[in-house]
Amino acid sequence: MLTLWQNWLNAFLAPTSSWVTTLADISLVLLVTFLMLSLIGERQTLWMVRGFVILMLVAFLSKTLALTRLNFLLNNLVLGAALAMAMVLQSEIRRFLEQLGRGQLLQLFSSRKALSAKSDVVDEVVDAVKELSQNRTGALIIIETADPIDKRDFSVPGVKLNAELSKELLQTIFQTSTLLHDGAVLMRGSRIVAASVILPISERTAARRLGTRHRAAMGITERVENCICVVVSEETGSISLAERGILNRPLTSSKLRELLQNRLSQSVELEAVAPDLRNLSRRLSGQSMLWFSKAWERFRPSASRERK
Repeated sequence: MLTLWQNWLNAFLAPTSSWVTTLADISLVLLVTFLMLSLIGERQTLWMVRGFVILMLVAFLSKTLALTRLNFLLNNLVLGAALAMAMVLQSEIRRFLEQLGRGQLLQLFSSRKALSAKSDVVDEVVDAVKELSQNRTGALIIIETADPIDKRDFSVPGVKLNAELSKELLQTIFQTSTLLHDGAVLMRGSRIVAASVILPISERTAARRLGTRHRAAMGITERVENCICVVVSEETGSISLAERGILNRPLTSSKLRELLQNRLSQSVELEAVAPDLRNLSRRLSGQSMLWFSKAWERFRPSASRERK
């Protein structure tokens, strides 16, 4: 333990060049981490990456504290986790390497928006629902309004898409000739996360006389509060909106637009990770510069006396 404190003290008293090297090293690590995380569009994947970063930090700390056996175990866990993440994040890594080769890394620092405002998302959904209603094509759309829904709340998670929202894609999915039409579409922000999602059925007495889609919409909104469901009846073409287990129907397209605008956030970003990471990097850089300035003011007089 004494050796550890001595190493830290020597680091504080080291020449200025070592401080510059350390700060440059940390800055480059944060930069690479930012570039990688800015390519990730799913919050669940983000949590996995954060867990990997925490695992690496713990491994580094165990090495600093000379915990040999723990460090050996954690190093092997980090290696295994890195290989697993390379398989999971193949598309993100490929995009990163493509932009690196094209010299387009600076584009990652801008908050790219697939749809500039909430009205754009609402317009895409309402236009698709209106067409489906006129053609009497059944549809069920889950829209997350806050944190992501846990997959365990679904009877079947469905087929992962992670595609950009468009009315054409929504209409295509619910065509009876496609393999994904049976079930619900899960929307997260401005992206269609999954299709053919099977939802739990509401067993409330008021729901038993309704169709399967309406009961499924009531069932998921009873179980999960941070979502709403848009339903299009296949028999009548009527439009409904389910929230907290309550079904609001029938609705016109203009009324649906009004309800969705009131419930969706002010803006929908393609990459939800970058703004959070940018705020975190600002806080970390601010704290680092404050700590560095205090340390520099503390040890600069002693350094000047040594020169004299």
